[in-house]
Amino acid sequence: MNVYKVGGAVRDRLLGRPVTEVDWVVVGSTAEQMLALGFRPVGADFPVFLHPRTGEEYALARTERKSGRGYGGFVFHASPDVTLEEDLTRRDLTINAIAEDAEGRLIDPHGGQDDLRGRWLRHVSPAFAEDPLRVLRVARFAARYAPLGFRIADETLALMRRIADSGELEALTPERTWKEVSRALLEPRPDVFIETLRRCGALAAWLPEVDTLFDTARGERLLAVLRRCAEGEQPLTVRWACLLQALGEDDPVEGLRQVQAINLRGKVPRDCQELALLTVEFHSAGRRAQALEPTALLDLLQRFDIYRRPQRFAEFLAACALIADETQDVPAAIAYLRSAADAARAVQAQPLVARGFTGAALGEALREARLAALTRHRDEAAPRPSA
Repeated sequence: MNVYKVGGAVRDRLLGRPVTEVDWVVVGSTAEQMLALGFRPVGADFPVFLHPRTGEEYALARTERKSGRGYGGFVFHASPDVTLEEDLTRRDLTINAIAEDAEGRLIDPHGGQDDLRGRWLRHVSPAFAEDPLRVLRVARFAARYAPLGFRIADETLALMRRIADSGELEALTPERTWKEVSRALLEPRPDVFIETLRRCGALAAWLPEVDTLFDTARGERLLAVLRRCAEGEQPLTVRWACLLQALGEDDPVEGLRQVQAINLRGKVPRDCQELALLTVEFHSAGRRAQALEPTALLDLLQRFDIYRRPQRFAEFLAACALIADETQDVPAAIAYLRSAADAARAVQAQPLVARGFTGAALGEALREARLAALTRHRDEAAPRPSA
């Protein structure tokens, strides 16, 4: 039995990047031998095991054959006679198909080191086209390594385009798609992820609503907004909201419908869903916050539930700042909204309870007190006439 370090741990060490997790491939062993050594199986039908002490993944060397549509449509063959080179050949990119033995020697049958030096993302073999998930995965790697100068080889982009044209992307489960998308949006260049999907036709298959934005200048603006998200190290919720916000610029009602449809078919987590919908609905009002009547302003703040979920409102303000263009005095509007939220939160229920308010009457009294606070806030923020 021989054990080799493989994949990202080898790649990132050679790039001088931090290694956050280590994967191993085991050649010349069986599932029974792994279990006898105390390894824990990850799944019933998949030859991957967790080390009994470190918890790192050890996979039996295997080959695979396409047997159906989508990411899961493969038959695996793992046995002691599968060689390391055969295992490396089934991997996606040459830079991920480098192994390292116990003495630190590199096994690199597909020129991965040359592609690391040349900054190329290049597929290992034509079998790349059998797995539609690799379209999203390579676009994610492009988003991660763009700051280092990496780009996708023409022949690999052509294979990605062939997969997109085949309709295979539609066979991916929403859960697996979201896992790749969410990781990609958090990479240093999420704009490269979207642009890569657009270049190979995958954006039209996955997010046709966003793809149509590139028929206008809004597409390029979207890429710039995503770059600013990464530069500001914004969380996933803000990045998802910024990705979808432009859908409601012309018609907020239609934009809300589209965002709701995207969220539902993608099984997007609730926090991302909610912020995206609220941003589409209230972004326009937020830009002209100083002109809102206290009633409209209070309704906006209530919709964000600023009393129990202040972070969501803070993320909305962050999204508004990122989306703003040079013609809008959005910083002033954001400052106004932030101080208005503080004024509304400062109104407490306890004094009203002490005065005998309960039930619906308490709720109405709270609303009136908050409206009064927002009216004072508006009057105090209004420019004073010169003497």
